[in-house]
Amino acid sequence: MATGVVRTVPLAGELIASLINRAAARYGLAAAGVLRLWTCRNSPTRHDGGSVRADAEVVLNEAGRGVLAELCGVEPQVLTRALPAFTVDDPKISTGREAGVAQARWRAAGAVAGPAAFGCRLCTARRTGQALRAVRYLPRWQRVCLRHGRWLLDADADQPLEHLDVRGAAEVVAAQRRWPGVARRAMRAGVEPEQAVTVAYAVVARWWEQALYWEREEIWPWRLHQLAGGSVGADLARWRIVGRDAAILPEVVAVAGALLEPAMAEVALQASGGMRPRVRDADDAFCYRLGKRVGRTWPGPELAADHGSPLNDFTGAIVRARRHETGPPGWREGPWHLKREEQPATMAAEAQSGGSGTRWRATVPAEQRFRITQLVDEAREQLVELRGVHSGATAEVARTLLEHLSQSAELIDRAVLHTAAAAVASRVVLEEVAQWSRPPAEELAAVFALGEGED
Repeated sequence: MATGVVRTVPLAGELIASLINRAAARYGLAAAGVLRLWTCRNSPTRHDGGSVRADAEVVLNEAGRGVLAELCGVEPQVLTRALPAFTVDDPKISTGREAGVAQARWRAAGAVAGPAAFGCRLCTARRTGQALRAVRYLPRWQRVCLRHGRWLLDADADQPLEHLDVRGAAEVVAAQRRWPGVARRAMRAGVEPEQAVTVAYAVVARWWEQALYWEREEIWPWRLHQLAGGSVGADLARWRIVGRDAAILPEVVAVAGALLEPAMAEVALQASGGMRPRVRDADDAFCYRLGKRVGRTWPGPELAADHGSPLNDFTGAIVRARRHETGPPGWREGPWHLKREEQPATMAAEAQSGGSGTRWRATVPAEQRFRITQLVDEAREQLVELRGVHSGATAEVARTLLEHLSQSAELIDRAVLHTAAAAVASRVVLEEVAQWSRPPAEELAAVFALGEGED
């Protein structure tokens, strides 16, 4: 057994860097001084303001693991069980003559063992006797501290909060309690639980963006006020970023469960015309039933009209499989595959604001992003209708082609202006925007002066 002067017990799922910080506090030392026990040739990732990111992780070599065990007074086997990154090897750590030297390398936690969140300080104090900050690897479906009623926030964002109080939103706690049942259903269906929740999370996060403009939406505004301590006040934009994941958890769990049901797959097939394809309409039965699952009977038409959504991709894959059809060129088959561009932005990405170096989703209003997507989807529909049109009378084929192509071109032109206006409003330089689009800078400036890119 290692014989550290002071024993520092690791938390389940804790980051190595978090444990080192707590061990340093045990000895009454600065973390920077303790980190000199390891040879490290790089630095931790920092926020724009200069502070070290809370999700900065340390990966150790074999000798370095022995030093950590001695520092904490804990057997290496205990650290192996508790710390997901303890046995992770980094190819950039020397294995030659310096292999026997305790070495470390800074990495982002998300690239090592998954998303990281702040630990509950009350639980940390109860387990270790230290009421200190801890950071743990935690998936989003395990972010509620059931003992203390806290939602544990992402550790990668540059913001002061470590948790949200969910005691006033009992449905969030109940959703986490229901998740293990949904996970078991996924495994029985041959689906990885993480895949099911990832798709459901993307689906509901898309709704969250659009719901700001749903006049009949009452559940999420109330829940967000509860998460903000009673009222978001004048800081709605910030709370919609910080509180999103906690606010949508009940709907995420409900949607994941619904998407796993064979009966819902059958409804999706029939809503698209069964074996005789037809365009989905506003009375889409699948979207109506899914709305009911999340406690809302009215958003069916809103969901059905969102053709470029993760939900539409999911149902499309289900229907193609039942019809024994293949997807578009380059498309990876399977309903549980999520496109990279459809993955919701993290809180850290959303929290950035202003300037060309920021995140699109954080600076461009959801309504404007939705309008651009809608225009592109409408243009795509016009082009899809041209498949197989090259037969028939010359005049009729020419008329069909030209009408649909002209309509598509008009829609794309409008999408270009909306996108350029959004970029300029987010403080991207007009000249740069002009280089990426067809209209020159002078023409864009004139259009924006007249109507800021409005139709």
